Amino acid sequence: MQNLQTGNAGPLHKQLQRRWLYLLPAVFVTYSLAYLDRANYGFGAAAGLAKTLDISDSRAAFLGSLFFLGYFLFQVPGAAYARRKSAGRLVFIALLSWGTLAALTGIIRQFWLLALDRLLLGVAESLILPAMLILLTNWFTRAERSRANTILILGNPVTMLWMSAATGYLIKAVGWQMTFVIEGIPSILWAFVWIILVRDRPHNVPWLKPECCDQLNLQLEQEQETLPRMPSLAIAFRTPGVLLLCLQYFCWSVGVYGFVIWLPTMIKAGMSRGIETVGLLSAAPYLLAIALMLPVAYLSDRTLSRKHFVWPFLVLSGIFLFGSYITASHSFWLAYGFLILAGGTMYAPYGPFFAIIPEMLPRNVAGEVMALINGIGALGAFVGSWLVGLLQAVTGNSQAGFLFMSVSLILAGGIIFRLRPVSEHVKPAQ
Repeated sequence: MQNLQTGNAGPLHKQLQRRWLYLLPAVFVTYSLAYLDRANYGFGAAAGLAKTLDISDSRAAFLGSLFFLGYFLFQVPGAAYARRKSAGRLVFIALLSWGTLAALTGIIRQFWLLALDRLLLGVAESLILPAMLILLTNWFTRAERSRANTILILGNPVTMLWMSAATGYLIKAVGWQMTFVIEGIPSILWAFVWIILVRDRPHNVPWLKPECCDQLNLQLEQEQETLPRMPSLAIAFRTPGVLLLCLQYFCWSVGVYGFVIWLPTMIKAGMSRGIETVGLLSAAPYLLAIALMLPVAYLSDRTLSRKHFVWPFLVLSGIFLFGSYITASHSFWLAYGFLILAGGTMYAPYGPFFAIIPEMLPRNVAGEVMALINGIGALGAFVGSWLVGLLQAVTGNSQAGFLFMSVSLILAGGIIFRLRPVSEHVKPAQ
């Protein structure tokens, strides 16, 4: 058998290279649209959402965080459906749902209806990441997985990069409410492209020869044989390594989503410029994130080391946020420089991180475990987006939020540093 990890240039290997050109662009675009429709709330808040709806800043912070409460609720059931039935169909339904709900954010005027809409938007988008990660485990081997995951998650910073620049100008041209409507429509249209392009398994596509699919499936099965047997989800969820990753991802998400949701507001509070300038300045951290994510994923796959490409970046991001905290009252531009470094380093290790779980646990539980960890991360995002916004509203500046996110990210780095190999946690079933 030709080993996919060797990089041989044989005919079958060349055929399998098509996965990167046929499948991953569709995955990237889909996750990009998901991130567009969850992160543009920060620009609505910076553009005067609270004033337009006649609500308090604390209620605006609550609206921003409600998405993540909904995002928590259906992670594990969604992953179970994706594994047992079809990840592709689940993503199709989610695209239609969140595109509609995102557009409604710009139409609804009553606070509690808007709160329900943001909650349901979180529910719709909760189906995406677990389904996509499960899909990728059917298509890519261990030596490819960090890079495949990174191309998926690059949809996050790439979207933030162009959205940060474009949304500011769009809001200036048509207002924040119409901006939500316009940015929700592409997800609805893309749903029909997705369902045409993407299949759950290699054997279901016409652009791979059967012998290529057989080779890929054989290597994936051989990788499964090296993993400890896990007879049930209950046992998997109680594994110490899984519990540690849940706590770690909670802390990481506190920092990331506090940053993502409230970065435009923090920048606007620090300088007297228009929303379009705020958008351009908000894009810079994500440019650095893109530049870091690809080489980190490549090196992680080359070495098959995961946690050593995760914890240093999280600790650095916390240190940089602390630097922004202590300089914010002295120099906007110095504090902003630290924000760029913090944003880049907090995103850099996503690909290696999501490669950890399929290398710890077999496929009968790995998808649901990834969903559980991502769901706990959603609770961290809820806490981060709410408390950072609340601290901004109560103190009138961004410094307390910087400090809070800094501590959370350093803690996340310390926890992943303590992660031990799964063989120390799990014994093969007898």
